[in-house]
Amino acid sequence: MKIILSLFIILFIQARSQDLDLGSRVKPLPAANRFAVKDYFVWCGAPVKGPDGKYHLFYSRWPVKAGFAPGWALRSEIAYAVSNTVTGPYKHVNVALPPRGTNPATGKKYWDADVTHNANAFFHNGKYHLYYMGEYGDGKTYPMHRNHQRIGVAIAENPAGPWKRIDAPIVDITDDKKSFDSLCVTNPAACVRPDGGVVLVYKAVQYIEGKEMGGNVRYGVAVADKPEGPYIKKPGHIFEAEKPGKHWMVAEDPFIWFSKTYGNRYYAVTRDVVGTFTGSSGGICLFQSEDGLNWKPAANPKVLESRFALDDGTLSNSNIERPALLIENGEPTYLFGATDGYKKGGKISSNVQIPLIP
Repeated sequence: MKIILSLFIILFIQARSQDLDLGSRVKPLPAANRFAVKDYFVWCGAPVKGPDGKYHLFYSRWPVKAGFAPGWALRSEIAYAVSNTVTGPYKHVNVALPPRGTNPATGKKYWDADVTHNANAFFHNGKYHLYYMGEYGDGKTYPMHRNHQRIGVAIAENPAGPWKRIDAPIVDITDDKKSFDSLCVTNPAACVRPDGGVVLVYKAVQYIEGKEMGGNVRYGVAVADKPEGPYIKKPGHIFEAEKPGKHWMVAEDPFIWFSKTYGNRYYAVTRDVVGTFTGSSGGICLFQSEDGLNWKPAANPKVLESRFALDDGTLSNSNIERPALLIENGEPTYLFGATDGYKKGGKISSNVQIPLIP
């Protein structure tokens, strides 16, 4: 009996430490699994299951009349919706991070005065932590807004707020103009380390003299002992192709988490911009890391192709961007993502919830 029990334990541990094959678990998207808001583009979508058993969704939105692009960079705000079930219906509650204008202490605009975007969230030690990109500008000039992008975190005990925002970015640009993150930093993704600290990966653009929009888009890592920081940048950049090419961007929109279930390592899902890692331009790929600092494509990197399956037997007309996972009891259960919006004649963008096989 003891031998059988020991073998069972060994097999259980082996099963729990296996490589994650997320792509094999993707199911077709039911038509009902979609969150949309009338007269608004909906983008991003950071799901958190709260201790209340409800599903809280933080998302970016901006008026349809502003146009998809550059409307997102000029008018976006992070809002909050809630549902009793993971697939909805989600009900809009309020705007979590509205424009906040001028800092009365300085008489100047806050670093996130006009726009909040790129929601990423988790619940930790009794509080909700909402990471985001913030920026400011004149409300009409795209490069001005884009180049002011910085990264912050807001903290609240209740997902409906009030949120405590920090007066300075937690991740700012690097002063050295030769650095890959010397023009702007954006697109944060954070998770709690086993020791209680935080790993944060971020998108960045290098300052290039004479080029208003700068150089290539790359990703870096910063770490902190607690969610509010201070954050320390680590050298180098991540999510790179094995053989560097000429593409200005190869990965985008990461979501990261630490998994005790699958190898006691970090994982990330990202958009595969040109098909470098999955062979599908615009698909979703899986990365893994032993320490949160050094990343490589997972053993099974392909999660989604650029078009994904619908439950009526057809394929979507557009790809998934801003992927995020709902993790329950150590298992990814749903893949959230933004879709439509870019394609000419497409629907107004919305957030979908793609089920994963348990």
